[in-house]
Amino acid sequence: MSDYLANPAAFLINTAFGLYILAVMLRFLFQLVEADFYNPISQFLIRITHPLLRPLRRIVPSLGRIDMASIVLMLALQMLADYLLFLLRGGGQVAVGILIGSALVQLVNLTFNVFFYAIILQAILSWINPDPYNPIYTLLTDLTEPVLRPFRRLLPTLGGLDLSPLLALIALQVLKMLIIPPLQKLALLLAF
Repeated sequence: MSDYLANPAAFLINTAFGLYILAVMLRFLFQLVEADFYNPISQFLIRITHPLLRPLRRIVPSLGRIDMASIVLMLALQMLADYLLFLLRGGGQVAVGILIGSALVQLVNLTFNVFFYAIILQAILSWINPDPYNPIYTLLTDLTEPVLRPFRRLLPTLGGLDLSPLLALIALQVLKMLIIPPLQKLALLLAF
């Protein structure tokens, strides 16, 4: 396929799959942190992810509180997106190990990014004194509180200024720098 058509096609694949994978990721994380199930945003995520998750849940059981069907779906969708992009660039056959490794790295990276941007957004919203019953703010609080809680215990508020989001962001970036490179090396090993 020519670059003229390949670039828009790659953009559409990345966008469609990326948005749906993000929706499944958010549903998974909201379930994990026990966010408000009746929140309109939660209901929206459930509605759009349920058609693919329902049949998968019959095959893939949960592992305690961890919804393994969501993890399998995210992994499968990311692998499919990567494979389609590989074919679009003129690739032939690709090893399943490469797809699994690449998808795993991308999903872990997405998880870090979700928490990173959720903390930034919540911190910005806290400066403008949001409505505590706003559906977005309540979900952000539910999502980020498990990450921020240890940092709040470590560093209490100083004169009305909460520095726990800053510490959490630094910790997330350090963890990302420590976790992603070994995963990338593991992905390369899976290729062979």
